[in-house]
Amino acid sequence: MLRGVNRILTGLAGVVLVAFGAAVLIGSLDLQRRWGFTLPSAWPFDAPGDVLLGRAERREWRAEGWWWPAVIAALALVVLLALWWLLAQLRRGRLREVLVDSGDGEAVVVRGSALEEVLSAEAESSAGVRRALVVLRGRRPAPEVRVGLTLEPHGSPEAAVRGLSAEVLAHARASTGVARIPAEVRVGVVRHRAERVG
Repeated sequence: MLRGVNRILTGLAGVVLVAFGAAVLIGSLDLQRRWGFTLPSAWPFDAPGDVLLGRAERREWRAEGWWWPAVIAALALVVLLALWWLLAQLRRGRLREVLVDSGDGEAVVVRGSALEEVLSAEAESSAGVRRALVVLRGRRPAPEVRVGLTLEPHGSPEAAVRGLSAEVLAHARASTGVARIPAEVRVGVVRHRAERVG
């Protein structure tokens, strides 16, 4: 979901910046008179000396009682949305710790990087896997795993993913006491030269 929000926000920011930049560029270079085209009546800048809000317009808006509260509320909303977006980006980082149920009612904390290294080493020991990169995400009591598998030239993606699920993730669930560890797996193959047949 966050990836979709990032794309929408980036697209909207790009559209707004391109539109505003085009308006300023057309007005400041006086392109409509040089190239002989007309602009819509609502175009904000149509001459080099134009400003977004002239003195008369500023006085007119200041006289309205709702103007300043609306401006402050809009700016506060923009700041809050920007802070939410920034915090959401920071939360997407790696999981630093995983809570492990020790069975006696007390929780034990395991470093996320140590668990990542163990999972990577176990995945790399599977048949047909050249390299494995494991990243832990999610929350401390409910970790999620993102795995990148690089297979040998003749490795089987199906066998690698099945082995990852049946062995590596099963061992991780058993050792951490977490009933379910969702995994996103990306599979690639080592580049190799073509072999002659016959």
